[in-house]
Amino acid sequence: MPARTHTRPHPATTGGVDIRLPWWALALPVLAFVSLLVLLLNPSDAQAATGDPAVTHLLERVQQVLTR
Repeated sequence: MPARTHTRPHPATTGGVDIRLPWWALALPVLAFVSLLVLLLNPSDAQAATGDPAVTHLLERVQQVLTR
């Protein structure tokens, strides 16, 4: 004897998944992306903190390697 299938009392929704993100979940990545993009477009505006010159030298070497 075949098994009966159960029918749903309400039709299935055809809309997408209802996920709501807080405003900052989109604003923070956009802000970070724009900040990094501005630094790439005009690196003379980026002022490095005064610190160990070895770290500055290392970062300059990394930048030279990445630009080749």
